[in-house]
Amino acid sequence: MIAGRAGWWLAPAALWAGYTMGAHALTASSVWRGQRDRRAVALTFDDGPDPEHTPRVLDLLAARGVRASFFLIGERAARFGDVARRVVAEGHDLGNHSWSHRCLWRCGPRATAAEVERGHAALAEICGAAPRYFRAPWGLTNLALFPVLRRLGTPLVFWSAQPEGRRAASPALQAARVRRAARPGAIVDLHDADGVPGAGRRLVEALPAMIDGLRGAGFALAPLRELL
Repeated sequence: MIAGRAGWWLAPAALWAGYTMGAHALTASSVWRGQRDRRAVALTFDDGPDPEHTPRVLDLLAARGVRASFFLIGERAARFGDVARRVVAEGHDLGNHSWSHRCLWRCGPRATAAEVERGHAALAEICGAAPRYFRAPWGLTNLALFPVLRRLGTPLVFWSAQPEGRRAASPALQAARVRRAARPGAIVDLHDADGVPGAGRRLVEALPAMIDGLRGAGFALAPLRELL
């Protein structure tokens, strides 16, 4: 009886693990990289729109003739609609990064659907075009996510290179990491808003060298719709 009481949490823990970490088995059919038959790379940007850094990123991309893909947070797009609309107006791909950037490991089925669907609807209304893709916050999924994405027709997109994750990386280090990780079809995950403090500023500083380094190595830069 004592052992039984002590282990009461094992069944809920197993269910939670299957619902969250177990969902990773389903990501094999998700998008991790693009076609490998041409030397092209996609730059993707998470966590915006940011009223300061996203416009500077867009300016840099426009000056260099680069089209990219932006995974926007619905709640932020509702606050900074002009920036969100500029992303689409300048020919970049629009992706959904959920409504509020909640960790899906902490969301049950109903909350998961709300995060995805509310973000999708907000971006479609604000930008005048529905998002093409979805990226889960921190790349963390659960079993409830996949039926929602199938219903919306938005593929789940991960990445093959991430120069700055949860730890800050200098602009020079980010540019070097992207160059080292570049392969045909690579999807680079960047952050134009401060999920990590200072991320937007560091990215703005890193982006010119990043673009020049990739092009110098013979890579074209393409939005996801072309890379895939």
